[in-house]
Amino acid sequence: MHPTSQRGLFLTLEGVDGAGKSTHIPFITRYLERKGITVVVTREPGGTPLGEKLRDMLLYTPMSLKTEALLMFAARNEHIEQVIEPALAAGNWVLCDRFTDASFAYQGGGRQLGAQPIEQLEQWTHPHLQPDHTWLFDLDLRLAQERLRRTRDMDRFETEEEDFFIRTQQFYHLRAQRFPQRFKLIDSSQSIDVIEQQLAQQMDTFI
Repeated sequence: MHPTSQRGLFLTLEGVDGAGKSTHIPFITRYLERKGITVVVTREPGGTPLGEKLRDMLLYTPMSLKTEALLMFAARNEHIEQVIEPALAAGNWVLCDRFTDASFAYQGGGRQLGAQPIEQLEQWTHPHLQPDHTWLFDLDLRLAQERLRRTRDMDRFETEEEDFFIRTQQFYHLRAQRFPQRFKLIDSSQSIDVIEQQLAQQMDTFI
């Protein structure tokens, strides 16, 4: 067990749909648990009963851009209060599939809302909470789309036009440039074994 006398670390995974980030969550979890760390694995949107209901709406129900952004942060606020903050305060580590960087990328960039409204919502919802480490899984967009079509039925984000994903990826790169100490870029075109080796080496630097 990770000692509860200190606050846990908040780890996030980001990337465009099809980049392969979710594939590596089990490996990261097992690796940390073998080091004696208790890991709370969660996702956004979602992570709570209310958040999962909002997730279904967000992924499959057409809505205005402002509504979409507000619902994302409504789900996030519940997630932070009910799951993320209690886990971190107890000394556990949180591994989250997407967080606010995704709102900057998808709503701010892809949907062209811009960064300022997202920053305002971020400051209102979690002014003092940021991930300690973020893995950005980066992949050629055409390859990402091919992976999506092979693996599952796509939601309303995943069926967007190419320009949407170009803007989304660009905003992800801007976030990584803005916070270089937090972001670690992962080339998702590599084999799973190579990526796992890189993840393990990076985790060893902060365990």
